[in-house]
Amino acid sequence: MVMAVLEGNHEAADSTDPVANALRKIMRALPEAVAAQAELVRRTARPVPNRYAAPADPSITAQLVHASSVRRRVEITYRLEDGTGWTSRVEPWAVVVRQGRWYLLSRRVSNGAMRTYRLDRVRGVTLLPDVFDPPADIDPVALLEENFAVGWEFPTVVEIAASAEQLAGWLPRSIGRLEPIDADSCRLVGSTSDPVWYAEVVASIPAPFRVVSGPELRDAVRALGERLIAAADGG
Repeated sequence: MVMAVLEGNHEAADSTDPVANALRKIMRALPEAVAAQAELVRRTARPVPNRYAAPADPSITAQLVHASSVRRRVEITYRLEDGTGWTSRVEPWAVVVRQGRWYLLSRRVSNGAMRTYRLDRVRGVTLLPDVFDPPADIDPVALLEENFAVGWEFPTVVEIAASAEQLAGWLPRSIGRLEPIDADSCRLVGSTSDPVWYAEVVASIPAPFRVVSGPELRDAVRALGERLIAAADGG
């Protein structure tokens, strides 16, 4: 119920939202153990809707939210759509809802790397006795979006003739990290699995730019430019 409310783009913790208020009344009538899990999800997760996203298992979601709340490490069983799977021990920092998909923001125990897992691909959760301390004052949503920009197969660097402050409203964190060069320019550092799509995104930037590194992105930008010139010339 709580997950359905959040996926419907309702702020389940907002006392002024009529759906949230109705949910709160229903939760008062639930058995204590069930209500406790639902309350953790209600208070912890943040909604951004996407009706095409794959649903997450409520039981697995509740287990991960509980582990995050009590700061206990977990071992998760993960499986991709092609059937590839593995197990991993992680520190569950937060459960975040973004565009209808549920994600676990975590740190791997083996190497300390930050990792994001889609909850609909988590097949099992084992609570471990080890405890952990999450980073102080983390912004789970911001960290999740920043993590989306790294780890893809094609690294990219783009220099833009505009300040990072000017572009902050144009480029989401999931595209890459903006690094100031000087008062009038910045560098976009990221990665992608789809250079053609990435080229279309950077082409929408309202400032001159150049691809510094990433041959795949450079080829995609060139092809996009040629296609637009041909369209403008009627060729």
